[in-house]
This record gives sequence, structure tokens and C-alpha cells, in this order.
Amino acid sequence: MRKLFGTDGVRGRANKYPITAEVALKLGKAASKVLTNGKKKPVFLIGKDPRLSGYMLENALVSGLTSMGADVYLVGPMPTPAVAHLVRSFNTDAGIMISASHNPSTDNGIKFFDHEGYKLPDKIEEEIEKYVLNEEITTEHIPPEQIGRAYRIDDARGRYIEFAKNSINNSSLKKLKVVLDCANGAAYKVAPLIFSELGAEVIVLSNAPNGTNINKGCGALLPEKARAAVLENKADIGIVLDGDADRIVIIDEKGKILDGDFVLALGATYLLEKNKLNKKTVVTTNYSNMAFDKLIEEKGGKVVRVKNGDRYVIEKMREGNYNLGGEYTGHIIFSDYNTTGDGLIAGLQILRIMKEKKKTLSELTSILKKYPNYLVNVKVNKKIPLEEMPAVIEEIKKSEKILGNEGRHLIRYSGTESLMRIMFEGEDYNLIKKLADNIASKVKKRVGV
Repeated sequence: MRKLFGTDGVRGRANKYPITAEVALKLGKAASKVLTNGKKKPVFLIGKDPRLSGYMLENALVSGLTSMGADVYLVGPMPTPAVAHLVRSFNTDAGIMISASHNPSTDNGIKFFDHEGYKLPDKIEEEIEKYVLNEEITTEHIPPEQIGRAYRIDDARGRYIEFAKNSINNSSLKKLKVVLDCANGAAYKVAPLIFSELGAEVIVLSNAPNGTNINKGCGALLPEKARAAVLENKADIGIVLDGDADRIVIIDEKGKILDGDFVLALGATYLLEKNKLNKKTVVTTNYSNMAFDKLIEEKGGKVVRVKNGDRYVIEKMREGNYNLGGEYTGHIIFSDYNTTGDGLIAGLQILRIMKEKKKTLSELTSILKKYPNYLVNVKVNKKIPLEEMPAVIEEIKKSEKILGNEGRHLIRYSGTESLMRIMFEGEDYNLIKKLADNIASKVKKRVGV
């Protein structure tokens, strides 16, 4: 049996299983059954990014949902976090986003939100998956007069724009020059309006999607284009989004590219100063730099770490009632405003801090001095558990003894590729490189390709 859901919805190459019209139709039927608690006339909201395959998947999902009696609100190209917000704004029973985020245009994905705008837990995804794979849902019980309708919603974009601006109380951003890279993605219409309506001078890049150029040579995975524009235009900041605008990379006025650890550091220290960081705690993953913990602890706060994936960050935030979390990749969750990673909300918070403190971005981010990091990927022919490789375990123990409290490591198999990832972090780059390479050589001898 093939598993549909991965770490962030159903994703893959467009028009190839599972990202086909046939599977999308079944997902629509299954979602209508699982996410609506038997409601007779449920309502779903669907957004998408500008990929060409989005039309195919959107129509298939609508067919599946309406065949089960559900009505559907279509909001068109819209950031993933906008869909999470609009589910609540329109009081729908669930939301669906059609996007493969930072992946190339040849890929696509389908992710679901519950009626509160949260991504689904594993248990609910497994229930939807069971119905799809077992083909257990028929529609004969829906009489013709109860088939659902689809509505195109014209004011959805304006709702999200106002919501985002309100996250900083419509504070003026006048005298700030912003380079904004929209990745030819879902935020290409809303993002420039949000910043310009607040008074910023906005230099917009990559906001002309054609269905096949999303993330192509631009966006959060390739911020160099925005970096050049920041330097050329003497801008105060570069804000770089990915294809569905749920992650952000920022660039300071000197051209330094800054990842999510820096965004989290600014947000957390600002909220600590204002006594607005719930339980003085910020949630991040195991991939955030050690220096982040040190900074937050020095400021009187605490860091809670979870396994990689923004959904696990959000789950921990809900469990502990924390209001800030994120990943070094740029998924930043300010849960006082939204239920998922939101690149635009995060960008606005950084601009508010810059404006309020009257400091440049380089001055503000200088508080975080990252430790050197070294990652080596070893191609493997099979994924034998670490504990069954005594030579590797022995080398790891040696490394731990040498590092002591001056560094750390993460050693694990990739969830999607035939790779062993060996990551070391510490103050001495030459040392951590040597330790990681020693372990890599042992792994290669045992399971290397």
C-alpha cells in the first residue's frame, strides 16, 4: 500500500501518482467525509499558488467535494498562511492549499487545514488516506439537488491584506526601503500591497508568475538575486519569500543573508523585553544553532526543541501555550496572529522592530553570533539502525568526549533520500569538520554506496 501523506501534505511530481486528478478527486471526497463530522452542507475553502497544475488539482478537488454535497469557496492564488487565516475569517469547515511550497513548478502538493486553521495531525491524515487508498467512498447517497456549489470569492485578497497589516497595528513603515522577492509565487499580488500600503518604498522582484517559473532562480532557496538588489538600491532590508509564502529569509542592508534563526532571535528578544513571550519560551527544531539557545537563556528565556518540521513546532506550541516558534529554514510562527508559518507576518514584525528601535537590521541581528556548522551527507545502500553499527557508535562516543559542552551533533538518515546526514556544530570549525568526517568514513565502510 502506498502512503500518500508526507511531512507536509501530499506532494510529488504533477500528473504522476499521487499528484493526479484522480487522487485529488478521491482526496476531496475523503476530506468531506473526515473533516466535517457528518455535517449535511459543509463548506471548504481552497487556495493555490500559480503553478500550471493547480488548475487541474483545484477542479478535481472541487468535483470530489461537491459530489459529497459540500460547497467550496475558491480564493485563487493566495499564500498558504492566508488560507489558514481565511478558513477562520469565512468560518468554513476546513481549508485546502494546493502548493509544493519551495519545490520547482513541475511538482505540486495538497495540504489540509482544520476549521481552526491548523494543519492536520497524523491521525486525521491517516484516516483520509485510508478512505482514498481503499476506495471506500461512494456518492450515490447524495441526491442531485444536494450536490454542492463552488463560489469564486472576490474579496479574499483584501481580507488577508488587512489582517496582515493589523498584525503591526497598521504602523507606518515610511522611510524604510524594502526589496521584496515574491518567488513568482502565491504572494505575488498581496505581498507588494501589504508593505506599500503601510508606507514602505518597495522594490518588487519575481512577481510575474506564468505557471512554470515559481521559485526559478529566485525566492527563499535562492536569495542572491534579492541580495544584489538590496545592495544596488541601498535598501534597509530584503524580504525573500518562498513559493507559498509560509517561510522567509531576510537580508540586511550590508547584503548579509539571514536565516530563520535570526528572525526568531529578533522576535523572541523583542517579546521578552515587552514581557509578551508566553512562559518566556520559544520553540524551535534540532537544527537551530546552539548559539540561539545561549542568546535566549542570557535574555532570561528558554528554548524548547522538537524534531524537524514546522508542524511539530506548532504542535508543541499548542501543547505548551507558547506564542513563538519556528525553524532555521524560515518557517516562523507568531501564533498571536496566525496558526501556521507566515513569511509576511514575520517580515512585518521585523520591520516593526527596526522602526521602533531605530536601528539597522545588521545592528539588531548582531546579537546572534552563530557557531560554525558542518554537514556531510553520505549516500547509503540501506538504512541500518545506528545501534547495529558498533564502529560508527564508537566513533560518535569519541567525538562526544572530545566536544564536551562546546558543541553538538545530529546524525540521522534522511526521511526522503538514501542518505545519512551527519551534522556537527561547535566553536572550532576545523575540529567539528574532522569529527564529522571521521564518522562519515565509518558509515561509508559499513553502508556506503
